[in-house]
Amino acid sequence: MSSDSVRVGVLSLHNSKETKAICNAVEDLGHEPVWLREENAAVSVEDGEVAVEPAVDVIANRLLLSNTDQPAELLGLAATFERIRPMLNEPNAVLASIHKFATAATLADWNIRVPDALLALSNDRLNEGRERFGDVGVYKTAIGTHGGGTWKVDLTERVNPKVGNRQAFLQRLIDRDDEKHRDLRVYVVGDEIVGSMYRYAPEGDWRTNVALGGAVEDATDDMPQEAADTALYAAEVMGLDYAGVDLVEGYDGWYVLEVNPTAGFKGLFEATGTSPAPHIAKLAIETVGGEVEDEAVERVAATLDDSRPSCAPAPKPTPSEQPDIGYIEEVVVTGTSGSTQALAKSDTGATRTSIDTQLAAEIGAGPIKSMTRVKSGSVKGGKARPVVDLVIGIGGNQHTVTASVEDREHMEYPLLLGRDILTDYRVDVRRRADRDEAERDEAGEILEEEE
Repeated sequence: MSSDSVRVGVLSLHNSKETKAICNAVEDLGHEPVWLREENAAVSVEDGEVAVEPAVDVIANRLLLSNTDQPAELLGLAATFERIRPMLNEPNAVLASIHKFATAATLADWNIRVPDALLALSNDRLNEGRERFGDVGVYKTAIGTHGGGTWKVDLTERVNPKVGNRQAFLQRLIDRDDEKHRDLRVYVVGDEIVGSMYRYAPEGDWRTNVALGGAVEDATDDMPQEAADTALYAAEVMGLDYAGVDLVEGYDGWYVLEVNPTAGFKGLFEATGTSPAPHIAKLAIETVGGEVEDEAVERVAATLDDSRPSCAPAPKPTPSEQPDIGYIEEVVVTGTSGSTQALAKSDTGATRTSIDTQLAAEIGAGPIKSMTRVKSGSVKGGKARPVVDLVIGIGGNQHTVTASVEDREHMEYPLLLGRDILTDYRVDVRRRADRDEAERDEAGEILEEEE
């Protein structure tokens, strides 16, 4: 590295492709990346002197607050670093952006068009106002990710002000095309648009998230000017240095749905052939007076390099940190209109969690029309199952998953926990919530059941 190189810290405690891509882009642009994570990061105060370890000149904040049960802890961590070094995507801006209703309220206050919405702390107040959104509306947890915690709901039925321990709200559904629902993702870095794409909902769903299987199409060159201007203004109002701004077109113009401070790169690169990583790296480098050639940025942006970066610290072995989960576990399952305790079977062979049709209807797990296909179809016939969002509580942990709905009436357990949940646990096949302790101790093993 030259004496003029900038040390760019990427604050990220996870192993996302985006974090790796930013680290690699910093190095490809001739500067020094530093991945700030559990294995190596520290802040020291000694004799009134404050030091960041490892030493960095500027920090790009990539903490995923929407995926944690304790976002305040990570916000405090980000605030600590931000008070010492310049930071892209400062914690106050990120806090307002990850809270979808705070985003909507902020944008509306700055005359940016957002869908009508209502957040209420009491059940009565939320349901008193729901009729103004029509017969069908959008119901969201205020904090969520990858489309999780978002439902299209029948507003002739009551909804709860909370899903699990997360605040929820109602929003007007903006949709010009019932046949092919789409929205627009615009990726903004600084005061420029890196690229944009139309996202189309997969079959059987209305959400367009790439993480849920949505298709993408390049919109960079033919995006309406109104949409481009709105996206740039929204990112500026939210105080974000880089963001994925999601918009949807109504009959009277463009509406901002969300402003995502940790938006993924995969779908955008697939659609546009442009990676935001070197643009973010350039902004960080130039924030502290470093220099980057525009030609180098364009060259690096033509590849999404998410390989393990050279600055990645050696991971610590943590074989025993995962909590145990039983073969049969008692869980709390929550939908839009209720929650209940249920017995769930752990199945490491299943990719996705699944729920019985009747139980899904009881707790309001998605619109009823999404479940009629299961009642009339056969799994053996190869028909696609509908999917719904669920919040599943296990011990002190809560998981928002997109579960498949199927008729499990002939099976012993109404819930099947798949790898979308079990990846966070070690399955103890000796533990069964449907057998008392004495019986489990005496048996010593569990008979396999047909699923």
